[in-house]
Order: sequence, then C-alpha cells, then structure tokens
Amino acid sequence: MQNLMPQPPATLLPADDEAAAVLAAADTDEAYAAAAARFPTSSAAWAALAKRAIDGGQTVAGYAYARTGYHRGLDALRRNGWKGHGPVPWSHEPNRGFLSCLHELARAADAIGESDEAARCAQFLRDCDPMAADALAGA
Repeated sequence: MQNLMPQPPATLLPADDEAAAVLAAADTDEAYAAAAARFPTSSAAWAALAKRAIDGGQTVAGYAYARTGYHRGLDALRRNGWKGHGPVPWSHEPNRGFLSCLHELARAADAIGESDEAARCAQFLRDCDPMAADALAGA
C-alpha cells in the first residue's frame, strides 16, 4: 500500500566547520573527549566517543555518550524545523553525527540487554534515512 500523504521536508542541520576540523584531527580518546567538551552540542563528537568506547569494550560509557549525542541532536533537529518525524538524510554531512549517535545507541542498548530500546533506535534510524542504517551497518 502506498502512502499518499506528503512527506515533511528533509531536515538539514547546519554545518559546524570548527567542530568538524577538531574531530578530523582527533586521534586519541583524550582528543575526542576534548572535542566533546569544547563542542558539547556536537552530536558528531559524542558519536565518535560512543563508537570508540563501544568498540573498546566500554559499553556503558558508550551508551552514555551515544545517549548524550542523541539528545543534543534531537535539540538541534527541533531548532531546525523537525517536528518529530520526517527524513533526516545521511547524504547531508552535518546530519551524520545525530544519525551515528542513534546507531551507536542501538548497538549499546543491544549489548546491555535493552532489546526494546535497541529495536526502537534501529527503526528510528531507518525511518530517518534507510541509507544511514545501511551505511552505519556496513552494508
């Protein structure tokens, strides 16, 4: 069945070139933590911290980082016209921090046994942009 209702417009977060440059230069846990401290509204910084923590076996820390970035991203989306639904395209680079936090939150939730939350986050990511879900899953 095809949905005939119009989709809301895509939400495109503004770029933060300074935060992106600091993150691009980061190469240690300390550098990523310093980036998050310097740019606490940057979901990309929190996503990087979350991924590093989860990949390093620090799942609870990764969960906390991902949840922080997720909420900072929701705030940014709302400030930029998002009404709680509609596309958040992966192709728009500034959206990737939020989408990555959502992916990392799903991973961490799954790892700590929060299967309902993991499923909700995975579905929310796919609803935002199926390409994001595929890209972050390595497909």
